[in-house]
Amino acid sequence: MIENNMRYIIRKMTKRQAEDISTWKYDEPYSIYDMDGSKEVLDELLNGSYYAVTNEKDELIGYFCFGDTAQVPGGKQYGAYLGDDVIDIGLGMRPDLTGKGMGLNFLYKGLKFAKEAFSSRHIRLTVATFNKRAIKVYEKLGFKKEKIFKSKTKKGDLEFMSMSIRFDL
Repeated sequence: MIENNMRYIIRKMTKRQAEDISTWKYDEPYSIYDMDGSKEVLDELLNGSYYAVTNEKDELIGYFCFGDTAQVPGGKQYGAYLGDDVIDIGLGMRPDLTGKGMGLNFLYKGLKFAKEAFSSRHIRLTVATFNKRAIKVYEKLGFKKEKIFKSKTKKGDLEFMSMSIRFDL
């Protein structure tokens, strides 16, 4: 049983972790976050911008990615990714752990990591606007809504929103 107050360990993604993550399947309507296990997906997960999150037992909990990799295609043309002093963060949690109240602590650890690893206090993420569960977590941590834009996905055009925070620990 994975506990909400567990210690998260964030490290560069390994091939084994990338292979595992690349096959995660989420319940609807979150299946837009599914990956297909293809070589292209594995190459992206291993491009150096992805970090695996495990617990003390080395159980895979989720991942973070940073920089351009965390940006949703199409967002740049809508001005969603302006600013030099900002780091973009993307994240995913193992499907069986979502919706269980773990998101706040999970994201907080990722924000702390981003601040230390990238020396940035201005952090931005992008979320599908239908994902009210995630947006609620982001707002609890202090993220503010920014740009709304549409992007093509495997499920057709979808609306996304960028959100950012000035993060001081």
